[in-house]
Amino acid sequence: MTATAEAPLAATNPDWWRGGIIYQIYPRSFQDTTGDGIGDLPGITERIPYVASLGVDAIWISPFFTSPMKDFGYDVSDYCDVDPMFGTLEDFAHLVATAHRHGVRVMIDLVLSHSSDQHPWFVESRSSLSNGKSDWYVWADPKPDGTPPNNWLSIFGGTAWQWDARRLQYYLHNFLISQPDLNFHNLEVQDALLDVTRFWLDLGVDGFRLDTINFYFADADLRDNPALPPEHRNATIAPSVNPYNHQDHMFSKNQPENLLFLRRFRELLDEYGACAVGEVGDAQRGMELLGEYTRDGQGVQMCYAFDFLAAEPLTAARIVDVFHRLDREAPDGWACWAFSNHDVTRHVTRWGLSHAGARAYATLICCLRGSVCLYQGEELGLPEADVAFEDLQDPYGIQFWPEFKGRDGCRTPMVWEPSNRNGGFSDVRPWLPVSSDHLGHSVALQEDRDDAILHHYRAVISMRTTSLALRRGEQDGIEARGNLLTFTRVADGERIFCAFNLGESEVALTLPEGSWNLVEGIGATMPGAGGMTLGPWEYAILRAA
Repeated sequence: MTATAEAPLAATNPDWWRGGIIYQIYPRSFQDTTGDGIGDLPGITERIPYVASLGVDAIWISPFFTSPMKDFGYDVSDYCDVDPMFGTLEDFAHLVATAHRHGVRVMIDLVLSHSSDQHPWFVESRSSLSNGKSDWYVWADPKPDGTPPNNWLSIFGGTAWQWDARRLQYYLHNFLISQPDLNFHNLEVQDALLDVTRFWLDLGVDGFRLDTINFYFADADLRDNPALPPEHRNATIAPSVNPYNHQDHMFSKNQPENLLFLRRFRELLDEYGACAVGEVGDAQRGMELLGEYTRDGQGVQMCYAFDFLAAEPLTAARIVDVFHRLDREAPDGWACWAFSNHDVTRHVTRWGLSHAGARAYATLICCLRGSVCLYQGEELGLPEADVAFEDLQDPYGIQFWPEFKGRDGCRTPMVWEPSNRNGGFSDVRPWLPVSSDHLGHSVALQEDRDDAILHHYRAVISMRTTSLALRRGEQDGIEARGNLLTFTRVADGERIFCAFNLGESEVALTLPEGSWNLVEGIGATMPGAGGMTLGPWEYAILRAA
């Protein structure tokens, strides 16, 4: 059988992404339909009605391509097929058709910077110095003493170079040894990856999440990265125990040639009316790159920002600082914000949020200017799962245990109902254990509780999607006064004033001049004489009358 194409839903409204809400699905952990303990594409299809009920615009599906799964699909061995553990191309076509019938767009995760070492391209490339794909990956001779060609480091720890005994050269791997980096300086490589992109566009996808978008090009001269002063180090991209944080990665990524490739990529997107969000993995230049990569329709439409994925608490002052830096370094850029994803500790645990705090942040992300990514289970208020060392699957966690436990705690299976130890995810032991703490947060239990956070997410998503000001309006006057965060969103005559108390003490609030009506609020009542009080973790969303 051949998968049949489905017309992209995005083409009916190419600007849907501007302020849109995207729901990230980690396919291994969403729904198992085959009884092997691993989620699959038919499982996603089965749950599309639930996703649609949230009111989101699109889903982003993490990699499901053919892979040896050394990094759980982010090591691709065939870009144009589905790994058998997830299903078939026909299953994917059915998923796209089902999502489109429910008004949900489909975005998929493209991993273009590197492939698996089992990809036929790399197998051929490493076979000799003179084969047709010998220059498709980043190869380099050793230094005279046999050591790697430069000081570049891998995000997964240690040198970013691996010796190959067949070619008597090193190859570059910014991630696992089994993930060699493609050589984007070779136009044949670019053409092949654009062909991959067209393949999925022809199957009806509405867009892409581009993994590690700033890693596509390495410096052609392979110059050493300079040291990073200790005061400039942070753990936004790699954990603090990783020496990766000791370098300014000036030459191993973030190269200016990236913009030339992204223009070619954008031309292809525009041909289909599709969109893309690029993941910018850089702790020092992330905001600047966001601006470069989304400027003037020459790159991707939006970039996935890491600023709200950090471990440090998301205070009112830090939010103001992020938006001031955005205005300064990327005034024409468009960010896609997330609090949780498949790579970081879930934010309820990361920031130690109470039930009221989780609700306040859910409302906040739906009020900020930019697009939004929600991670599966976030709408259930799931905390980070505690995964025992003997159950770990993530090579990152195994490498740095116990100082860094890896990413398995945020990747455990979705909990659909509480009647068995696997939460309705699978009939057998899952690839990662279901946390017993998660069963009380299951979809089935929350559907029956009027005060559940699941219903709160639905309400604030609806609030955003029905307000032009919140979805794509300008954001003015963002200020922090202690734990009080305030700002205004404006579009086409609609004016929304947002106030959040992100702390444990009561705060007094003076409203801007004018008459206001309450749109959404917890503990908020309409004021007299232009003022109101917000208790701990309370907020008020007001519309000008």
